[in-house]
Amino acid sequence: MHEQPLKNTTNDEDSAIASRRKFLKQMACGSLLAMSGSGVATAAVRHVIYPGRNGHSHVHAKPIHNLARHIHSRIFTRHTSIPERDIQSSTYNRYSPSHKTLSFEHTHTGDKLKLTYFEQGSYIKDALQEINYLLRDYHTDDVHPIDTALLDQLFDLKQTLGVNKPFHIVSGYRSPFTNAQLRKHSHGVAEHSLHMQGRAIDIRVEGVQIKTIRKAALAMARGGVGYYPRSNFVHLDTGEFRTW
Repeated sequence: MHEQPLKNTTNDEDSAIASRRKFLKQMACGSLLAMSGSGVATAAVRHVIYPGRNGHSHVHAKPIHNLARHIHSRIFTRHTSIPERDIQSSTYNRYSPSHKTLSFEHTHTGDKLKLTYFEQGSYIKDALQEINYLLRDYHTDDVHPIDTALLDQLFDLKQTLGVNKPFHIVSGYRSPFTNAQLRKHSHGVAEHSLHMQGRAIDIRVEGVQIKTIRKAALAMARGGVGYYPRSNFVHLDTGEFRTW
């Protein structure tokens, strides 16, 4: 949520590489490094989508700009945990998988989505649109394209953790209006947040401690990794590698 400035962090990178080796050795778990294609295909989407508390079940929504709406963030802290030693091993593969599937559950809207967004070397346009909608700014209902590199980052994180559970979304895309409102209440919200570009996400996974998620993300050494134990989530983005 609160990104650190983009800057070179050689020490952090060296530390992350060491952490990566240690993590992989301790957990016998390799990250699946995706070498995804750049094409976008229109194909049938294998997915199941469940409307949340707001009853949303479609992809394209008309933005609702209610400037008087109270901007707030409901952070849920209850969670269960599993020992790190019980995390399943994932198989290392230097080739791109034939397809990539992700599951999401939005903590604020209740929307749930499971789909294949990448198949046979191409991103699936319809699937990306559904993801864009679920990860919309839930304060204003503004929808913005989500960086496919961020989706691949989540997929690799899932492989590294060795779990097949949905990512619980605390924050996805954030409109400039919402970002400005949040900055009024917190100095930690970046003025030029990558959330506003669809390049950042705040997550947790049911049954997995966030310190374990953070360790797996550091082992991947990609993008920004923010650790928020009090609010019980990990921030990921596709900026330069850095940690906080």
